[in-house]
Amino acid sequence: MKSTKHIRVIALCALLLAAALPGKAQIFPNSYINIDWQMNVPLGNSFADKASGWGMNFEGGYRITPAVAVGPFVSYHTNLQNIDRQTLILNNGSALTTNQKHAVFQLPFGVTGRYSWCNNSVLQPYIGLKLGASYSEFSSYYYVIKQYDDSWGFYMSPELGVSIFPNPTYRFGLHLALYYSYATNSGSLLTYKINNLSNFGVRVGISF
Repeated sequence: MKSTKHIRVIALCALLLAAALPGKAQIFPNSYINIDWQMNVPLGNSFADKASGWGMNFEGGYRITPAVAVGPFVSYHTNLQNIDRQTLILNNGSALTTNQKHAVFQLPFGVTGRYSWCNNSVLQPYIGLKLGASYSEFSSYYYVIKQYDDSWGFYMSPELGVSIFPNPTYRFGLHLALYYSYATNSGSLLTYKINNLSNFGVRVGISF
């Protein structure tokens, strides 16, 4: 499964970084990097509304103060839904009877900021906010045909998380986060209309 592949990617990154890091410091001083697998649950989206673990998140930040960090991020996610055989009356008056598989692909990227506490302890909680652009593609697969519509929108995502460093001096550990995301993307496909995308999700990964 794709989610298993994502977890293997994170594990491989963890092993490589653990071997490469010097005993006492970060690769980039006064900064952080997170590599996460993520799972999300679509909210209010009837086109593809099944929870999915087919996504990852990559971000980094520079600490402009001990508590405040700013940097770039990019993530991606795909949600799927199987649609039983049904008859659709299309805009031109014709009818289509078929099974479908719906997919919503999201690719947000932009700037992330966070405020953290206890930056010299094992548990380092924070609140964060991601702002930027989001590309989305809405697809319907039936028979051997794929129809899709894509769009760009504004993306916003508040986040609550914690980095766990067994040895804070070493700066290599686990990252956990809960997030909500909202994007203004919309689309129209066959007889379906999508207005805005919102999700609730969990991220699990490595932090250094």
